[in-house]
Amino acid sequence: MLIGTFAKAGRALGYTLALPAAALAIPPVQAEPVQEQRRPAGLEAPGRIVVDHWGIAHIQAASRRDAFFLQGYNAARERLWQMDLWRKRGLGRLAASFGPSFADRDRAARLFLYRGDMAAEWATYPAGARAMTEAFVAGVNAWIAEVDSGRAPLPREFVLTGSRPERFTVDDVVRIRSHTLVSNVSAEVQRARAVCRGGLPLETLRRKLEPAHEPVVPRGLDPCAVPDDVLKTYLLATGEVAFDGVKLAAAPVDVRLAMADRNDQSEGSNNWVVDSTHSATGRPILANDPHRGHTMPSLRYLVDVSAPGLHFAGAGEPALPGVTFGHNDQVAWGITIFYADQEDLYVYRTSKDHPGRYWYQGRWEPFTVETEPLAVKGEGDRPVELKFTRHGPVIREDPDKGLAFALRTVWTQPGAAGYFHAAWFLDARDWSGFEQAHKSWGAPPLNLVFASAAGEIGWRASAYVPRRKGWDGLLPVPGDGRYEWQGLIAADDLPMQRNPPRGFVATANHMNLDPGYDSARQPIGFEWADRSRIDRIEELLASRPRHSLADMAAIQTDVTSPLARRSVALIAATGPFTGDAARAAALLQGWDGREDVDSAPAALFEVWLDRHFRGAVADAVAGPELRDLIRTGLAAGMVDWLARLDPRLGADPRAVRQQVIATSLAAAWADVAKRLGPDPARWRWGDLHQARFVSPVAALASPAERAQWSVGPLQVGGSASTPMAGGFRAGGFEVNAGAAVRMVLDVGAWDNSRVTNMPGQSGDPYSPHYRDLFPRWAARENVPFLFSPAAVEANAERVIELRPR
Repeated sequence: MLIGTFAKAGRALGYTLALPAAALAIPPVQAEPVQEQRRPAGLEAPGRIVVDHWGIAHIQAASRRDAFFLQGYNAARERLWQMDLWRKRGLGRLAASFGPSFADRDRAARLFLYRGDMAAEWATYPAGARAMTEAFVAGVNAWIAEVDSGRAPLPREFVLTGSRPERFTVDDVVRIRSHTLVSNVSAEVQRARAVCRGGLPLETLRRKLEPAHEPVVPRGLDPCAVPDDVLKTYLLATGEVAFDGVKLAAAPVDVRLAMADRNDQSEGSNNWVVDSTHSATGRPILANDPHRGHTMPSLRYLVDVSAPGLHFAGAGEPALPGVTFGHNDQVAWGITIFYADQEDLYVYRTSKDHPGRYWYQGRWEPFTVETEPLAVKGEGDRPVELKFTRHGPVIREDPDKGLAFALRTVWTQPGAAGYFHAAWFLDARDWSGFEQAHKSWGAPPLNLVFASAAGEIGWRASAYVPRRKGWDGLLPVPGDGRYEWQGLIAADDLPMQRNPPRGFVATANHMNLDPGYDSARQPIGFEWADRSRIDRIEELLASRPRHSLADMAAIQTDVTSPLARRSVALIAATGPFTGDAARAAALLQGWDGREDVDSAPAALFEVWLDRHFRGAVADAVAGPELRDLIRTGLAAGMVDWLARLDPRLGADPRAVRQQVIATSLAAAWADVAKRLGPDPARWRWGDLHQARFVSPVAALASPAERAQWSVGPLQVGGSASTPMAGGFRAGGFEVNAGAAVRMVLDVGAWDNSRVTNMPGQSGDPYSPHYRDLFPRWAARENVPFLFSPAAVEANAERVIELRPR
């Protein structure tokens, strides 16, 4: 019945769901759930963890304190390796477990830890946040104690790496900032490189700005003084941990690739909420599918937590108490990134005549220097020097040129721990509770959407946004005191909607500042995602008077690309063509932009757009010194430039457009023929666009064991420009970013809600819940997200009874 409902919704929205047999399997009905008993040290009263057929844990505790204790205990039970690795990476403790090749990463991470007053930090969160976190950490440590004593198994990753888990402390949870998405320092560096090479007139071709704006080079900045590798330390601190080959060593960081990945904003998200008059249920519906780089296991973990006076369910990072998005018994909330500019690169003048100092407001000001012991496996402690300016950590120095570079970021502000302000939602009952979370929110910058069982819906942009006066934040700035933040923009000055007349509100990382907002006076941000996803979502939301839950799930997995439609229109307006370019144009003619796995036009379009179009634009409009930078630009903006025949294309824009389209189409046709064979009737997007994910520790396993750590491949449709996002990294078409979690909430009738978490809930590759949701995810299918005790009990697969020791 569930499959049929979703398939019917898919057909109504313009596609057919292709469901493999594995995705259609119904969980076996057990006469009785598997029973287990445990006695965690620190539990104060009996509790239970009920795991349903889909691996989702439902925690039932006797008190609020025990609820968070058991949330931490359960998270460690399922994801201890992942949580321990994140903690070590964020605190700069990787080398203590894995050896000297990780020392540089550790030093980088320590530069970005919160180093302010902890009392001020905790004061920004709800009154019970510290107690909640203390209980959560106690639960994590209780599970670690069981591992250490042999009463629970040591996860296989620790065996392969020769390491052990470390105990958590309450401050660890909020001091770590470098896991959180903020921007736009990588864009600043790319832009400085372009300006240095004379590319300011072409800069908005490389990176479209909204609202329309021409970047202004700050007075006193020499863009050529910004080196290409200035962000190496920053990227070491923020990059994922990977192991090199079969030896325990850190995989090298490709700075150019990492900068491109951070700059292309492929890690987007979708959310929307529909009010009760536009819902087939008669209640609001909230849908959310955050997009991030795919990891093994999933970045997020689904959980349902209840105790007297407390009940919430949703998805969050397993090392954090509470949930980042989800619902309690009265309200639901969802997230996407709101691309506010929260970073600035500062360039300082230094002098060998004034060692240890930088020029600031007419005097030589001393760097703040801290020396810390860095534990290195096999060596003992190694002293590392951390250097700071008044603006932030020093990430590069060039004494010979008399330069230093530091990053200013909202991470240094109290209250900027990633997603931690979601704690306000756990007890929210109405719009005023939503407003409290919004007013407090620091990082990452988010579009928060809201719905209540009482029928209210809304959206608020929420973030710490620096107030910049007289500069736009698009390029690095001199650190001599002329470019200072003037506090933060007031939370109520950020855009919002409450109970909009059209009956829904949606966000997809697009530019959603209020019409007429004066960005020149007070910039918030200029670098947003292309409108393709939001245009398609709003098109579908406006296409019918009422929507069902299945309709919402079908929109989340829609594979139609408005960018493809715009591109096809551009090609049609450009011809005629000859040869392979004409054959390519004929294949794309009339295509509706649907990127299904069996689509030949989708295969040609994506190869054209990603592998050939940008290069052809760069060759046509830029000299040799700029071509490599233009090639890293965003294709969507280039499509729009060509469509409107922007005069910056040259003296004859039509001729340039003809050259670009003809050259790139012919190259793409030959490329696809090489990849998929000469017969276009046999071309399929799914033969290129596949999902296969492997744990980083697989590199350390024996060949016989490595397959246990991977899932896939399975063919999937969509791309970065469709609501069902499927981004891929340069060099191949394998999916590397998109939605692991998709959630559709029936607000007030919570048991009707649907969810998935790819590839599965468990971090244990030998667990049935390590990969069981992967085929459903690939087939665009969800599972129940249960909330009521009766529904949970009826679908119990395992019950863990917990008693105090």
